[in-house]
Order: sequence, then C-alpha cells, then structure tokens
Amino acid sequence: MLILASASPRRRQLLTEYGYRFRVEPADIEEVMPPDLTVAEITLLNARLKALAVAEKNPAALVIGVDTLVALDGICLGKPADMEEAFAMLSRLNGRIHEVHSAIWAARASTSTHRALVEVSRVKFRALDEAEIRRYMARIHPLDKAGAYAAQDDGPEGIIESVEGSRTNVVGLPMEALAKMLEAF
Repeated sequence: MLILASASPRRRQLLTEYGYRFRVEPADIEEVMPPDLTVAEITLLNARLKALAVAEKNPAALVIGVDTLVALDGICLGKPADMEEAFAMLSRLNGRIHEVHSAIWAARASTSTHRALVEVSRVKFRALDEAEIRRYMARIHPLDKAGAYAAQDDGPEGIIESVEGSRTNVVGLPMEALAKMLEAF
C-alpha cells in the first residue's frame, strides 16, 4: 500500500493523473525552518518528518513525505501568512528567476527502508505591474502555496514565463523523480 503523507490537493491530483493507487494520511507535524540549513536540507528534513510520522502508524505501507519551498537568492519563501505577505513575495519574485526545491522521503517502517531525493527547478516570472499581481492573487488564492503562486493554475494570464527542469516539481511533486524512486521499492 502507498500512502501520501500530505493533505495537498495538488499532490493528490498528480499521483492520480499518473495512475498511482494510494491513500492520503496527512502527517500531524509542524514544519520547521532551521536557519543553519540550506533550502534543500530544510525540505528534506520536513519530508522525512512527515514520512516517518505516518510510517510509524502504518509499518507495512510505503509512505511518501513531501515538502516544497521556493527560494530566491538562497532565502526560503514558504507559505504566506496573509495577503500582504503574499503580495510581498510575488513582488520579490516579479520578473526574476527563482528555484523550487521539493524533497521526497519514502519510508517503510517494517523493513527500515528509506529513500530520499531533492529536485530543483528554476522558474522565471514575467514582469507584472501591481494591478496584475493583485488580479493574479485574487484568482489563485495564494495563502496555501509556497511562494504564493500556483503553477498548476498558470494559464495565458499567468506569471510563469519559463520553467527549467520538472514542471510537476513546481506544482509540488516531481513525478519523474518519484517514479524512479518507487521503482526502487
């Protein structure tokens, strides 16, 4: 049995679209952002905490913990606390290239088996004026999204100009890398 230790509707949708059969059991942990760790290390730590918390309760299952952060100039941009913080994040990302880091930690407690990976994609935003940023925010509801944006909802009036690397990673789950990881199990 495969368990996704995440409540993210975007991750559920990606797994479903790619044909995986799984159960959702969100991990009851508080994400951490230790200042002495890199962005990749933070995502890996949080993915590990999520996977292990759920694997303890389901020892025979293969549990996937995932964490995604946006980074600009090495500084983490998690989920904004409010709309003003979302506007500030989008304004900083505006017209610039940033990185999206997603970590996956897969664990099966009954065999003490673990595998982990970190995927990084580079994303360039179009340059937008303040009114365009506000319209975008009203359309995508940015508060539950790392970096305050939604790649899965980015259409013709979106903010993404280009993606270098995995586009599913920018949505929140690098499916190509996950498929290779799951084959190893």
